[in-house]
Amino acid sequence: MSTLRLLHIQDHLITNKSNCPDRSMAQSPLTTHILNTAQGVPATHVAVSVSRLEDKDWVEIARGVTNSDGRCPDLLTSQTFIPGTYKMKFATAEYWESLKMPSFYPYIEIVFYILDTSQKYHIALLLSPFSYSTYRGS
Repeated sequence: MSTLRLLHIQDHLITNKSNCPDRSMAQSPLTTHILNTAQGVPATHVAVSVSRLEDKDWVEIARGVTNSDGRCPDLLTSQTFIPGTYKMKFATAEYWESLKMPSFYPYIEIVFYILDTSQKYHIALLLSPFSYSTYRGS
């Protein structure tokens, strides 16, 4: 098995505390996965922030960076996850600049409602330099 593949597997098994904030819980109720569809690979090292709308102002409640699989699985704790309007912001300009590729969107914001906090919410982002698509996954 190649070293690269072993490192990829290791990233799934070992938690790196620098990637996403709270490692104390088993799984965040809100996760994300970013795929670079232009190259057919996970989008690694993309900065992600989560904000909640509170009294007409966005308040950042979490921040992280995608891992080698394009995921940031531990963004929130169940204590910070309450019903409301949320926004995930993805720093796409820096990502494309790191690949030395031109792009059109400097960042992407996805706004969504959380009504039932007992459910798991997975925000998937399919990304290319000049387009993107998103959906709620499982």
